[in-house]
Amino acid sequence: MKNYIPRLPYAEKLLAYKDKDLIKVVTGLRRSGKSTLLLLFREQLKQQGINPSQIQFYNFELPENFVGKNWDDIYFDIKKKLQKDKPNYVFLDEVQNIPEFERLVDGLFASENVDVYVTGSNAFLLGSELATLLSGRYIEISILPYSFREYLIAREIDFTNAYLNFELLFFEYVNETSLPKGVELRDAGYDKIFEYLEAIYLTIVEKDIMQRHQIKDKRAFENVIKFIASNTGSAVSPNKISNMLRQDGQLVHRDTVENYLEYLVASFVFYKVNRFDLKGRKQLVTLEKYYLVDPGLAGYLIGKDRYRDRGHILENVVYLELLRRGSKIWTGTSRDSEVDFVCKTKTGDIEYYQVAWEISQEHTINREFGALEKIKDHNPKYLLTTDSFPQRRNGIKHLNVFQWLLGAV
Repeated sequence: MKNYIPRLPYAEKLLAYKDKDLIKVVTGLRRSGKSTLLLLFREQLKQQGINPSQIQFYNFELPENFVGKNWDDIYFDIKKKLQKDKPNYVFLDEVQNIPEFERLVDGLFASENVDVYVTGSNAFLLGSELATLLSGRYIEISILPYSFREYLIAREIDFTNAYLNFELLFFEYVNETSLPKGVELRDAGYDKIFEYLEAIYLTIVEKDIMQRHQIKDKRAFENVIKFIASNTGSAVSPNKISNMLRQDGQLVHRDTVENYLEYLVASFVFYKVNRFDLKGRKQLVTLEKYYLVDPGLAGYLIGKDRYRDRGHILENVVYLELLRRGSKIWTGTSRDSEVDFVCKTKTGDIEYYQVAWEISQEHTINREFGALEKIKDHNPKYLLTTDSFPQRRNGIKHLNVFQWLLGAV
């Protein structure tokens, strides 16, 4: 078997819910590693003594698995192969390609001795009738592309080596791609990575979004994508984007822009972060921020000067890492200041994060520490930068961001 990178947080979650009376729904961007995760999990099942005859896997991106078949044809084909009086494990990859897939999933879930696992590249998978049909009976596991740590492991780089140039490696990570297959292609040259990103992008935009939602104005839709990619980590609104398009001669109503943003978030291209009022302790519903699922996609979309925009790039990477660690995330705001991230951890604790590339200037030090110092509660506060010699001030923990990304601090 190929030497795959173990996606430990996701694999551990799958194992924790094995044989539980819940459908396991694995979601995420196309080619982010969902199918590989299930492949590794099936190998774990075999190592635990599960006979291969008790495992069924169906990839519904392959036409031979669904063309000319109704959901019930597939259902009864699966039922015929179930092993009686033994646990059975059924994997349905990209199940949203099946018309009325909800009925297929529900029927298998209701069958005795069947543990069901499904994947999907679109959040509408759970926004459909499936969520209503299976209310309280499924667990979602949302997978992201490689973290910085996983990227280094995939490249067989010993990141415990104190002499590594982490800044150089970080820029290779964000300038290329964090998508697993793209990392495999890096030895063939960046042009191959670029072609790979282009193929994924076109599939998501044209097949998953434009065809599904019957978007006719491709130019306007792609301009919205490029605008968001160019303004990662900045507060935006549908009105602001609509006005930008109008200046370019495109009349697109704010409601249409809002729909476009919803489709992009549902396809896991961008992640939306709401604002949190630090004083009123409540979520706000305007001027959200958006972060790109793979920083490498920004290079394909806008060809931006990555070094000049390094602060926002770092912020994007930190946001994704906080997601991987199970946090719910907001951006904190008050009348006279803002903090990058307000996090509720998977244990229910509150943490605050401020991200900056470096704080070599006195005014930068005061600005970045000051944003956290204005928060008057006693929850942990972190400043993440690339500085080699972190400092502390008023209880705020200043950490080297590369070590934090690698889990070393």
